[in-house]
This record gives sequence, C-alpha cells and structure tokens, in this order.
Amino acid sequence: MKVLFAAAEGHPFVKTGGLADVIGALPKALKSAGVDVRVILPKYKAIPEAYTSQLETVAVLEVPVGWRRQYCGIQKLVLEGVPVYFVDNEYYFGARDGIYGYMDDGERFAYFSRAVLECLPVLDFQPDVLHAHDWHTAVIPLLLEGHYRQDPYYSGMKTVFTIHNLLYQGIFPYSVLGDLLGLSDNYFLGVEYYGNISYMKGGIVYSDYVTTVSPTYAEEIRTQHYGYGLDGLLSSRSDRLVGIVNGIDTKAYNPSSDPQIYTRYRSNLVKKAENKTGLQQELGLPVDGSIPMVAMVTRLVDSKGLDLVLRVLDELLYFDDIQFVLLGTGDPLYENWFREAAYRHPSKLSAQITFSDALSRKIYAGSDIFLMPSMFEPCGISQLLALRYGSIPVVRETGGLNDTVQAYNEETGEGNGFTFLNFNAHDMLYTLRRAVSYYHQPEHWRKIAKNAFAGDYSWNVSAQQYIDIYSEISE
Repeated sequence: MKVLFAAAEGHPFVKTGGLADVIGALPKALKSAGVDVRVILPKYKAIPEAYTSQLETVAVLEVPVGWRRQYCGIQKLVLEGVPVYFVDNEYYFGARDGIYGYMDDGERFAYFSRAVLECLPVLDFQPDVLHAHDWHTAVIPLLLEGHYRQDPYYSGMKTVFTIHNLLYQGIFPYSVLGDLLGLSDNYFLGVEYYGNISYMKGGIVYSDYVTTVSPTYAEEIRTQHYGYGLDGLLSSRSDRLVGIVNGIDTKAYNPSSDPQIYTRYRSNLVKKAENKTGLQQELGLPVDGSIPMVAMVTRLVDSKGLDLVLRVLDELLYFDDIQFVLLGTGDPLYENWFREAAYRHPSKLSAQITFSDALSRKIYAGSDIFLMPSMFEPCGISQLLALRYGSIPVVRETGGLNDTVQAYNEETGEGNGFTFLNFNAHDMLYTLRRAVSYYHQPEHWRKIAKNAFAGDYSWNVSAQQYIDIYSEISE
C-alpha cells in the first residue's frame, strides 16, 4: 500500500496547530504498520535551517496555475524513516515570513495542490491513495478528476480527505475556478458556496472517502450549528464519512524520558509533584505542593472557550485556594486580559503570553488539572498530552474532548477527568471546583491519575482504522 500525505504544515518542520502534529505522527504509525507512506509540504521560509540544509533536489518542473506556468522544485529528506518532499517556490512560500493569512492564499494553495499531482510521475512514487488534509489541499481530489483522471498513470489513484476543522473552508471568488484551478463551469456545483467556491467542499464532494478527527465531531458537523453550511452535504455522504480520534507521538511526549521537564516519571505522583515545585519556582508562584495548579495551554481565540474563563476567573482566584497557569498567544483582547489578571493576582496567576514547546511540557508535567472549556474542538491534542503527563482534564463535552475524556465516577472508580455539557461559565466553574475537591481526596485522585496514565494515546489503533479505509477504497 502506497500513500502520499499532502498538507500545509507538519511537525517538526512547521507548525501552527494540531494539523502539524497529525502530519508529524500519523505517517510514522502507518509506516510501522507496513504502509509505504510519504509526505509532501510547501517549503516555507520558516522551516529551520537544520532541515533545509539536508534537502536534496530530486526534480524541477513547471506547474500550471490556470493560464500561468510556475516554477516548481521538489526537494526531499527522510525523517525517522518517512520520506518528506517539499514544494519549492520562492514567490509563493520561500520569501514570506508567515504560513497563512495572505490575500493570495487561494492561488498559493491552488498551486501547491496542482504541484502535488504534477510532480508524481517524476518522483518514482506512484501512490495508491492520495490523502489530503484540510482546505489547503482539499482541491487535490477535484483537480485529479478535472485534469488527470483520463491519464492511465493517475486513473487508479484513490483519494481520502480529512477535515481537521470545518470552520476554515478556504472560500474564494467564483473566478478562482477557471482562473486558478483551470476548470470549467461543469465543476462549479461541486464547489459552490453561496456564489463563491469552497475548497473544503471540493474535497468533500470529490474524495472517495472523508474522515474527520473524532466520532463526535463527525456527528456534530452534520448539524446546522456545527456544519457551517455544509451539514446537508456531509449528511448525504454519511456512508463515506467517519470520525477517527487523533493520537499523539507517545515517544516524543513521554514523561519518563522527556528531557525538557524538571523530573522524569512514569506514573509516580510524588515524582510528578517535583515538576510542580520546579514550575512554581520558574514562574515565580508560591512553592506549595498542597495547592492545586490549574493550567491552560492554548491558542487565545474565542473557540477555546476563553469567554467562560474570563467570566469567572476573578471569582475563582479570589475565593478558591488554587494557582492558575496560562500559556498561549492569539487575540490581543485575551492576551491583554490575562496580563492584567496576572497583575491583579500575582501570587495565584501566571500568564505566559508566548509560544514555547519546552514550557508547555513543563506545564503538562507540573499542573494537576488541565482546563479545556472549548466552544468546539474537532479532536484536541492538548487533553491527550495532559492525560499522558497525568494532568487531569476538565473539558466541555464537545468533539474529540467528549470521545477522549470520561467523567470520573466515584462509585466505580472509572473515568479520567471531569466534564460539563453546556457552554456556560458557571457550569464550567462548578465542574472545576468539583475536580479541585477530589484533588484534596488523595484516594480518589490516585484512582483518576491511574486511569489517566493507563490510557493508550498512541496512533496505533487510529492508524489501523486509516489502513482499513485505504484498503476498502482500493479494492
């Protein structure tokens, strides 16, 4: 089985969110299961020199973008046994500091998607399955049908499209269909979105199979509230739509071997507590092992439920004996609010408005409780990392949070966290206080932590589900 992953970002080369974690970890799990899997990414300016210095040019070609013909270099390296190709174009990717957010993103990723298909005959790799991820590569199945399907080289290729976040669809003017994708109006219905075109819709319509990143999210996006205008289409494809929970790289994220945390441990809460002491010292909080530490590592955007936190955080810090640690960047409104809150509560709140992988690991290892009150969360990686490091999640029952965190039942001793259903600040506050109450009951807390440490958060099970889909569509 030969599979090519096409995506806009991938760890450790370039990362803005959970998509990169998937592209960095899932191919390794598939390779371990016997799949010949490779990855193709844009070659951004932001990719560290440690990787770009290893790149070898394997092909040079021209790529049609509507009526234009653009330069394309294909460079390659092998990382942990997985070949990774990079599409090199200075104008679209190499000369820009950022990854997304440009006025010509529609053109940039039309070019990249076309380049993925154009380069295949010269790579000495003919995939059985093209696996596209999110809107940036969603038009690959569409372009395959519109430009390549009659060519015997491409005729047997199958396509899988994974929705990581339906909110971001890649919506562009109608003119893009012909001007950038080089397709006739015969294809307009398959991408039409209120008079414009949606790259995401093209991926859903033209792929052989559609996946998303958790079973609950697969159900949610078929409703009007979460479907963003595509719920009817997704419902019509329900026989070829499945949710598969993301995993994490359990080798890279392993508290027993992580070199970036203060004290390594496997499932020993005493050793874990030494990490809290180190974190309290580093962040300038009072060093006290008896005080529960609540943490958030998140992008500071409204979808992460930060409005709920803002509503009750002062109340929580005034009246409850806790410490609160936040790490993240995003909307200046939230950044400034947390800075000011830290000024008001210097002995209880540390707001780290930055991005730091090393500090995030220290927070997972040092915190007792991990808060994720998301408005929606297709899968979520942070709660899996928290569980891996024994920080007990408090989450809203949405998307992948609902699939991976089970509420603690004091009668049976089952459950690895605490959950609430309604998007309501005081429901969140009540649940957080319930978690804190169990923190002060060591016999219960040890059971919850044991359940957290015992979970399998690897990609092994999920990778097999993807292999089953590849096999089904290739028969």
